[in-house]
Amino acid sequence: MKTIGITGGTGFIGKHLTSILIDKGYDVIIFTRSPEKENPSEHIIRYALLDAGHKKCDHEALEAVDAMVHLAGAGIADKRWTDKRKEEITNSRVSGTHYLVHELKAHAHSCKVLISASATGFYGPDRTGVIPFKEDELHYTDFLAITCERWENEAKTAQDLMRTVILRFGIVLGKESGAFPEFEKSTRYGAVPILGTGKQTISWIHVDDLCHMIVYNLEHEKNKGIYNAVAPNPVTNKELMKAIGRNKKGLALPVYVPETALKVMLGEMSAEVLKSCTVSANKILGSGFTFQYPTIDEAVKQLLA
Repeated sequence: MKTIGITGGTGFIGKHLTSILIDKGYDVIIFTRSPEKENPSEHIIRYALLDAGHKKCDHEALEAVDAMVHLAGAGIADKRWTDKRKEEITNSRVSGTHYLVHELKAHAHSCKVLISASATGFYGPDRTGVIPFKEDELHYTDFLAITCERWENEAKTAQDLMRTVILRFGIVLGKESGAFPEFEKSTRYGAVPILGTGKQTISWIHVDDLCHMIVYNLEHEKNKGIYNAVAPNPVTNKELMKAIGRNKKGLALPVYVPETALKVMLGEMSAEVLKSCTVSANKILGSGFTFQYPTIDEAVKQLLA
């Protein structure tokens, strides 16, 4: 396996993954809607057209891939959840994955592996008893859970032709983008904002661990099916914010942001910020994967370094 294709390769996670793959000696083809806008700095990165909305694809580039990592999808938290935005979130995942798998089956005859993203939003909020969600749990019934279930079903249609792995991403923590910069920025003046009660559980993962998990599943042929992509030690919102304040070694006064204020600011999306979702990492650990940052203090210390 030499050439890895990535959809969503120009995004936050995709850039980290590309760097790791290149360091390991792989060639990378990044599939994007606007390849002409990219300026590859190294010969081992190539950009190719994939536009699911207009059903356009560089078939020659697809023929070159030995494996595909599918990360593309409209950002969950980038904008307020209007009906139009929710439709965009769903279509970018469900229709986008449907089109990708169709094109892989038709043109990517050397492609032996598909790694497809999903999200722990599949599970919805914790149930009574707070038993960590495992991969065989049924999906919940809210917007995000149903979107994840449909998204995964499209990826599963590749299983008859290639080894398929679906990773349910938790909250991904990294310096450049995602949730962490927003969390960190809010503590710069000595206040530590606690959202709602602060007791809601966050199932998180450091971006480096997530990308190494993707590579691990590319390289380990025994792995297939669904894995939770979360660190083994989930934390509450309050514990996360306290870890950031503690590692910044400054004034860290807790300030509670009431649920009503969050609902006004975020609308329907506030439910995702306020919900508790405790997810198990036991299956990926049992496969032999090792986390670099298994605890929130280790992750936050590295991110603030």
